Amino acid sequence: MKILVTGFDPFGGEKVNPAFEAVKMLPDKIAGAEIIKMEIPTVFSKSWRAVEDGIRKYDPDVVVNVGQAGGRAHVTIEQVGINLADARIPDNDGEQPLNQPLQPDGDTAYFATIPVRAMVQNVRSHGLPCSISYTAGTYVCNCVMYNVLYLAAKKYHGLKAGFIHVPYAMEQLIGKDASTPGMSLRDIAASLEYALETIASGGEEAMGPVHGGQGTIC
Repeated sequence: MKILVTGFDPFGGEKVNPAFEAVKMLPDKIAGAEIIKMEIPTVFSKSWRAVEDGIRKYDPDVVVNVGQAGGRAHVTIEQVGINLADARIPDNDGEQPLNQPLQPDGDTAYFATIPVRAMVQNVRSHGLPCSISYTAGTYVCNCVMYNVLYLAAKKYHGLKAGFIHVPYAMEQLIGKDASTPGMSLRDIAASLEYALETIASGGEEAMGPVHGGQGTIC
């Protein structure tokens, strides 16, 4: 199995993006699966196309995109991407779509095709907080999640895909309000590894409640 894992470059005035910093820390193999790591731009028009370039180049079985959700306290695994771009701030190229569909011929929403609940439960079983989220926002993270699932539905049949949000890294908290939550990059990377382990080991979707997270979403 090959899993393509992407993380964004820094945006919104931040010097780092914990998404790609944590992705870089992942091992090259997890539970026998090859882990392919790739940085993508925080730009509406370029981000998902960069992922598609990676799909063409590496022919993965699964794509997991990772992004920053500043304000969330721990890693959250997204359940759904929606067909809407509504940017609160311009992206890294100055694009700021407002109330626009991402794909005119796309469904209103696409659900993740990775085992979200089982991934959450595996992360928790290793002593790290994790929860399911039902909103990936309307910024570039949602753009990528939605468009990759759109591509899987329309073009790359059999491809599984999903999205994971990570909180601020501890070093990003300097100068922010004292109540702003964060997590060490080591724990973020470990959470990602345990989540990916579930996919790589063929884990089935779990049943039972897993509560969502909230925060400022990229």
